[in-house]
Amino acid sequence: MSIIPYNSHQNSPHALSLETFVAAVQDVERTQFQVLSGLKKIRQNFHHNKIYPDLSHLIDLHHSLQAIVENADALQQKQPRTLREINLDERKLIYSDVPLADDHFDQIRDLINWAMPYILTAIDEGSTIFEFVEENLQLEVVGILPSYLEEGYVFIPDNAHQSLHLMKYEISIFTGAEEKYRSLKTHIVKSVQQSIIQQPAQTLKLELVQEFPELPNPATYSIATELEFPFQETILPVAKRCLLRHIFS
Repeated sequence: MSIIPYNSHQNSPHALSLETFVAAVQDVERTQFQVLSGLKKIRQNFHHNKIYPDLSHLIDLHHSLQAIVENADALQQKQPRTLREINLDERKLIYSDVPLADDHFDQIRDLINWAMPYILTAIDEGSTIFEFVEENLQLEVVGILPSYLEEGYVFIPDNAHQSLHLMKYEISIFTGAEEKYRSLKTHIVKSVQQSIIQQPAQTLKLELVQEFPELPNPATYSIATELEFPFQETILPVAKRCLLRHIFS
């Protein structure tokens, strides 16, 4: 069972997509410009320490493009066919039985092979930021952990706005094409202003128990960091990944 990247299973509008490469037969040079332009915007976000959803989108895109090329190579080794359709949802190639030259797909494959190094460079850049943030997060258990860990609270700071977000989390499991995945959803229950004298995490937990008695002994975690990176785009997704790993380690 795998832990999915933050929001990787959700569709989000992006300048780069599988459709970008499929449309390459219309104008290869124009598509190359679109690819470089899209990667430039993503890397600009990385330079501002904003890694999501761009990082997970790039990883998904890379896997999809790689699967299409590998699938095509395997089919073409068996029998020359004409590409009739590319199923973007299932990452499959649909061929006709007429043995004709497939110049269109050769263009798409050449474009994919050209773009791969640029995509991998951007992924490496985003992953470096992810790893740096991960190394600068400290996770602690608040109080005594119950046996039920699939639901509870996690306290995550937003230092850029001097806030501490008290968040409820829920773990869900869904099945992909080949394996099961764990996903962690969160929503902010309340936010408290950070001050020189901060409330102990145990006190905050007791306040939540009193306010929400449906969880009398919730699993509760506190994450600390001195980083002032963007909360939604970086701190939160990395913190969620760390929490999932901790719970299932």
